[in-house]
Amino acid sequence: MTSSPNRLRALPLRRLAVIGGAIAVFAVIAWFWLRPVGLDRVSARDAIARSAQLLKADNANAARAEGMAGVRGDPNNPLGHITLAMAMLALDDGVGAEAEIQRAVDTGYDGRLVPHLRAHALLLQGEEEKALAEVEKTDPRFRPYGLRIRARAMTALGNYAAANESLDEAVRIAPNDALVWADVGRFRFTAGDLLGAAEASDRAVKLAPGNVEALVLRGELVRSQFGLTAALPWFERALSRDQDHHDALIEYAATLGDSGRTTDAVAVTRRALQSRPGSAQAYYLQAVIAARGGRFDLARSILEKTGGTLDSMPGALLLGGTIAIQKGEYEQALVKLRDLVARQPMNITARKLLAVALLRTDSARNAIDTLRPVVARGDADSYALTLVGRGYERIGERGEAARYLDRAAYPAIGQADPFSSDGSTPVLAAEAAQRPTDPGAMIPLIRGLLSDGNKSGALARAQDIVAKNRGAPAAHVLLGDVLMMLGRTADAVAAYQRAADLRFDEPTMLRLVEAQDRAGRRADAANALALFLSQNPVSIAALRLSAHWQLAAGEYDAAIDSLEDLRARIGDGDAALNAELAAAYAGAGEFGTAVEFGEAAYGLAPGNPAVADAFGWAMFRAGDAGGAIELLQKAVALTPRHAGLRWHLAQVYAASNRKAEAKFHAQAALSDPSFADKAAAQALIAKLG
Repeated sequence: MTSSPNRLRALPLRRLAVIGGAIAVFAVIAWFWLRPVGLDRVSARDAIARSAQLLKADNANAARAEGMAGVRGDPNNPLGHITLAMAMLALDDGVGAEAEIQRAVDTGYDGRLVPHLRAHALLLQGEEEKALAEVEKTDPRFRPYGLRIRARAMTALGNYAAANESLDEAVRIAPNDALVWADVGRFRFTAGDLLGAAEASDRAVKLAPGNVEALVLRGELVRSQFGLTAALPWFERALSRDQDHHDALIEYAATLGDSGRTTDAVAVTRRALQSRPGSAQAYYLQAVIAARGGRFDLARSILEKTGGTLDSMPGALLLGGTIAIQKGEYEQALVKLRDLVARQPMNITARKLLAVALLRTDSARNAIDTLRPVVARGDADSYALTLVGRGYERIGERGEAARYLDRAAYPAIGQADPFSSDGSTPVLAAEAAQRPTDPGAMIPLIRGLLSDGNKSGALARAQDIVAKNRGAPAAHVLLGDVLMMLGRTADAVAAYQRAADLRFDEPTMLRLVEAQDRAGRRADAANALALFLSQNPVSIAALRLSAHWQLAAGEYDAAIDSLEDLRARIGDGDAALNAELAAAYAGAGEFGTAVEFGEAAYGLAPGNPAVADAFGWAMFRAGDAGGAIELLQKAVALTPRHAGLRWHLAQVYAASNRKAEAKFHAQAALSDPSFADKAAAQALIAKLG
């Protein structure tokens, strides 16, 4: 949920504020004209002076309130109108600000001193071209401000080069202007240069420790770079300056929600709605929280309050598709999810949801095609494989169905492979040449080179993109992925570590931990995982991996705690989770509970060999060797190459005095180079004679 979808705060999306601002300004105007007149001219001027002071103190909401009171009492005060306009600009209210700028000029304010402010107001209304024309009239005294607005407009139009030039000039003219550095940081964040963004935001905060814009940006960057928990104090600092600042409230609520503090998150979204009535971002966050709690009717009703303003955003498309599937409205889901997959072809979650909707509308072949790039990977998850298997069943291809369902049931996953390429390498190379410094544009080409077996070419391209984008975590992740494909695990660790230093998110963490583990650095991997969990305590993937490692290390009590925490979050319907709980409780000597979880897992997935193994082992530890043998034989029959399953069966055979069978399966386990319990198996074979 981290922030509103597609980072609504990002500069190219500033026009979203127009709708919210229009709603807010109508409410403000109604209050402004209907409230009783309460200030004489002297008091009005005092209010205007307080407004200016509050604006300098970075409390734009209070500044707006005082400014409105001031101009109400003294409507012919040009300074009051211009101060109120500046407060409105700080609150992204372009409509209200433009009106106040005109009132200031009409009452005597020098019109030559307002073009930079009017350009800002126009930009907030989505009028980028008009803003660019107006900003050219900026008085030289306000040139840094004008350059900031020009950079924002250019960013919104996609002209990043021109935006960067404007900001470079602003920095040259005003190197100690915190607002300039805040805009530099926001631009670099939008452009994917997280290292440069962090440096700029740090400079902005040092220059103006109370600047709300700089504090919010710093919070967003800390959240990306270090994690959720570390980001919270930055948003709290921003809100201590202006408790009603809408964007600070939205980012704070999003971070609280992702941290598992849903009650607090909902409370903060309500504050955001008080600050900006009709806020689409606040409603979106409330809808996400409702959907996570399984309250899909409520999620839909809340999402509808956005008035469709977010319908084109990836996060809203995913949420809308999920809700539609839950409500059985598959055609609506197809529309949203097809759009999302077209925009984000490597979004595996979106592909799986689209496949579900296709299967439920009898479009099995399309569902298979949707998931083909996913299941072609060695590390395809069991759910995607099962969906493809069911798809082949629907079209009568039983052999193919069995192949994918067998893979889904296998108790381990293979090595990650790249997505297969969707185009020829020459075509992809031509497309990449148009954006030579964009990691996102280079990914399809590198995928194509890998698909063609040109590993050295893929590596050279990845290294080149890193050289040109050292501050972009995506570039380092891309290089790490290629190095993993080449078997250069240690080098991949270094690449992933550089990416994690810039953005320590879940995908980067999982890559780093896997690479460290494969490189024989389990302690480092465990430390990285623990660090991530300390900042992201409700990450399902991290909790599951941590519990799995605890279980493998024989830390059964710790594994039980982790797994029970996970079960409290995702429920009882996960067969793999129940199977690991069975193993953990068996290891801790709580055999009755272990059997209960094993039985629950088996009821959900009787054809899964890992589940049959966990249930069988729990029964053996509980004293039922006969029942255990039956289940463990089934597990081995389903997956005869898995050494761990054979080792469990060997031990149960030995305890049942079936020596020959025990020795056979122990030797089979030993023949697997990856088998970890070699000493124990050798000791058992020696004992059996």
